[in-house]
Amino acid sequence: MAESPAAGPAPPRQHDTREAVLFGGVYGAVLASSMVAALTQYGRTTAAGRRYDAVWLLVTAFASALAHGYAHYIAERAPHRRWDALRTLRDEWPLVTAVLPTVFLLAGAGWDWWSPNGVQYPVFALNIVILFVLGLITARWSARSWPMAVLMGAGDALLGVFVVVANALIK
Repeated sequence: MAESPAAGPAPPRQHDTREAVLFGGVYGAVLASSMVAALTQYGRTTAAGRRYDAVWLLVTAFASALAHGYAHYIAERAPHRRWDALRTLRDEWPLVTAVLPTVFLLAGAGWDWWSPNGVQYPVFALNIVILFVLGLITARWSARSWPMAVLMGAGDALLGVFVVVANALIK
């Protein structure tokens, strides 16, 4: 009687690239808006302050990506291969990528490419547009009609509007 090969442990769940882009993009855009709102509230309107904000936003994005990747890694509760932890962290690139436009706007204000005072408003607008586009693209990936995709994009953009409104109410 031939021995049947033993079933090995199931490989860890690979996260769909589309899922990662949507999650990371939304998380990063909301994180960027929230950070800019919080840092602006505490008087960061000088060029040096905006450079500081850009650095802290990058640090926060990397820390969030590491925490989220690590949480995925340990939550899978499955045997892991040698480099699975690094692969899991690598999969968090959309979160960091989503904050880069905001980092660019803050750094540009810090280098006097444009006024550091009031740069938060273009940042909020940009992140609302990013949320809209992510919602639209995701809906189209799901084979939704164009009107439904636009509606879903608008729903995602409302997250960004909520952050802006919350910022205005806090001030």
